[in-house]
Amino acid sequence: MRSYLCIGIAWLSLAAGTPAPSVTKTPAAGAHAATAAAAHTQASMPDAQLEKAIRARFATSKIASHHFQVHVQGGVATLEGETGVLQHKGTATRLAKNVGAIRVVNHIVVSQEARDKAAGNLTQGRRRVQVKRSDATERTEKRSLQ
Repeated sequence: MRSYLCIGIAWLSLAAGTPAPSVTKTPAAGAHAATAAAAHTQASMPDAQLEKAIRARFATSKIASHHFQVHVQGGVATLEGETGVLQHKGTATRLAKNVGAIRVVNHIVVSQEARDKAAGNLTQGRRRVQVKRSDATERTEKRSLQ
């Protein structure tokens, strides 16, 4: 319908002897995405408020017991501390990003014990499997008979 409207305006302007008005197009989807990405790179909240929000989010999660240190400067969160669970390092990064950090510099140190355990799981090919209820019941019955 928009093209018909533009053609009608152009035809009327030619009939009246005036130049046709220029038609502006809406920006392409890629241009909108680039604008949104540029807006996202700017800090959405002051550093002190962002730091407080990240600490509050850590306090309500499973990684609260580690008491990771958080410092924010220019929207970039720096995380420091130690953990005995390999996955908690990634969880801390994800939580800080979700709260609003532009970027996260993760200096959390994973204990050697946790690294060895993860390496052992990889070499064994250990994966979590789902056990059917009937299989679990049968196995439990076998244990009780012994």
